[in-house]
Amino acid sequence: MSWPARVLDMRDTLVRMALLDVAGVCYLFFVPHSPGTPSTTQWILAVLAFTVGLAVHRWPMANLLAQAALLTVAISLVDDVTINQVGASWALLEVTMRARRARVIWLSAALLTVVDLSDSIGDPAGEVASGAVGLALEVGVPVLLGLVIRSNRELSRQAVERALAEQRQHESESRAARADERSAIARELHDVVAHHVASMVLRVGVARHVLTDLEPRVGEVFDDVHGTGTAALGELRRLVAVLRNPDGVRGDAALTAIEPAALPAAIGASIDRARQTGVTVEADLDPAIGSLDAVRGMAVLRLTQEALTNVAKHAGTSALAHVVVAVRDGAVHWEVADNGRGGVPVGVPAGGGHGITGMRERVEVLGGRLEAGPTGAGWRVRTVLPAVAVAPAEAPVGSVPREREAPAGSPAPDPA
Repeated sequence: MSWPARVLDMRDTLVRMALLDVAGVCYLFFVPHSPGTPSTTQWILAVLAFTVGLAVHRWPMANLLAQAALLTVAISLVDDVTINQVGASWALLEVTMRARRARVIWLSAALLTVVDLSDSIGDPAGEVASGAVGLALEVGVPVLLGLVIRSNRELSRQAVERALAEQRQHESESRAARADERSAIARELHDVVAHHVASMVLRVGVARHVLTDLEPRVGEVFDDVHGTGTAALGELRRLVAVLRNPDGVRGDAALTAIEPAALPAAIGASIDRARQTGVTVEADLDPAIGSLDAVRGMAVLRLTQEALTNVAKHAGTSALAHVVVAVRDGAVHWEVADNGRGGVPVGVPAGGGHGITGMRERVEVLGGRLEAGPTGAGWRVRTVLPAVAVAPAEAPVGSVPREREAPAGSPAPDPA
């Protein structure tokens, strides 16, 4: 902020009063006075004006009343009342800049006008005219300048509000456009890809049981194609659910897939980045996570990244974090705990912050439930991602319709 802008900034009243007092001292020392050097009374009134201005700079109305009282005394005791006039005018400027109601401004101006007019009562017409000009300078100029500053400040505030409103509108339009695009992708996935994959799975299942004289190796190929297609159909359905509910994920990264075999290395890289910030991380990773499906694997990776970020942010970079990822009976057991501050982490509102909310929604999309809360002196976040139900490879031909009657959320094929 430039010096002129800072001097007129409403928050820097002390700076303004200090500069005004310095100017007053220079006036008393260096400006010639008639009939000579300032009198003792003039010095006393000037020092009182300086002191009061600095002492009550936060309360402009109190400063105005004190400066008006000193001006009244100066009018009756000394010939040169410039210091007290400037102090009173500056106090009126502060009131005009900071008053919340217009009535306060006009009452303050009227008070200072009465004080100045008391000096012109009984004077000749010429001196009265001169006093009127001085009154315009002492009262009119501070009021006008204060009103201009108030108007500029209000215009600046409105401009900032308009800019923020336009930014929010732009972000809202962008989110709406992304939601529309996701909905279109979801429809195409369901209507085209999922339909054909389901048809392929059904045909492979029928062929596997119709062709009974297949060689063992050919049967293994059929079984593998049937199992892979069924798993792919389940993952497609999960992605369609995510695409149709964009509010349940945090950003486009939630739709990124990851090769299952690369998951341990990706989690290890996230742990290394957390260690680089100073967090001590103990990891207990089940080797079986390398065989997870792509959707749950990505969820585990994102949950780990978010949890370790929260540890560094809320528990401190000197905290100890323990990461556990285990696969039991097909379900993924995930947990991150730290030994940081007890209770709700700093900066997280009651009920969880946006990070916890995003993690919870991601877990719920996959049928799990996130638990987050204090434990001992630290904080713990954990969940269980349910196992993915896969249809058996060998079943009688009549079992195919039963696959289509599976409950919602199962990966059973459904060409519709």
